[in-house]
Amino acid sequence: MSRRPTLRPLRAAVLAALAALPAAALAAPFAYVPNEKSATVSVIDTATDTVVRTLPGGQRPRGIATDGRRLFISEAPADGLVIVDISAVEPIRRLPLGRSPEGVSVSADGRLLAAAVEESNSVVLLEAASGRKLADIKVRGKNPEHAVFSPDGRWLLVSAEEAEQVDLIDVKARRQVAQIAVGARPRGIGFSPDGRRAWVACELASTVYAIDMGRREVIAKIKAGTFSNGIAVAPDGSRAYVSNGKDGTVSVIRAADHRVEATLPVGKRPWNMAVTPDGRKLYVANGRSNSVSVIDTESLATIREIPVGELPWGVVIHP
Repeated sequence: MSRRPTLRPLRAAVLAALAALPAAALAAPFAYVPNEKSATVSVIDTATDTVVRTLPGGQRPRGIATDGRRLFISEAPADGLVIVDISAVEPIRRLPLGRSPEGVSVSADGRLLAAAVEESNSVVLLEAASGRKLADIKVRGKNPEHAVFSPDGRWLLVSAEEAEQVDLIDVKARRQVAQIAVGARPRGIGFSPDGRRAWVACELASTVYAIDMGRREVIAKIKAGTFSNGIAVAPDGSRAYVSNGKDGTVSVIRAADHRVEATLPVGKRPWNMAVTPDGRKLYVANGRSNSVSVIDTESLATIREIPVGELPWGVVIHP
């Protein structure tokens, strides 16, 4: 009489394999927070809202993007980009960018990187896999801060500290092709999932500008809190969130009617933000509180404040 094979050895083998995997493979999504003064990146498990790892961040890390395997971080003092292998927990490469790089973004397909470089008034375009520089594209705005890919990767929208417009770059043509007038000192940029609308927070105007990308013009101006700064867009496009640096709040804007439906307290000097892929939580970097505030987007309530390193600049989330 034959015996039924036991499942115990199989179960033990599966558990052993899971134990051997890096932390990033065991749970998702994670939020990555560059801490400018600490020169580190705090890794937050969004399931538990706790810091589970601390990674090296290069020198004065600010802009951050990820393809899920690597972090791409601007380091201003070194005028470059540091690439951190998430599983290996150590830098694997450094690439030159130019004087004082700021915001970094990666295209949706993971093939391209873009970095805003302040002192050259340009955006550097790189091939993500090889690090090869593809172009150094001049923009009209002075001291560019963010260069953000549209969801289809066709465009880059660029904000700058000394500007009253955002610059539009044609990625394939490798050149600036238009300017769209907004308020003074545009900062954070976000796109709707279909790429038809962009949201731009203008700090000195304390206003968010909704842009029709097809017409390349502003269709709404929404008064936010004082010194509006970071932008994050809900995955379904129903809301745009804006951090208000002086007020220590986040404004919640309905996309349907461009109205502010809530203003929520967070930490001091909220800066850049990110939403989880399911849209249920918003993570806000608080530069002067050395913390990240967590907002429940269903109840529209701030539910937690997570201590991180010193001077957190932003958040990127990847499942």
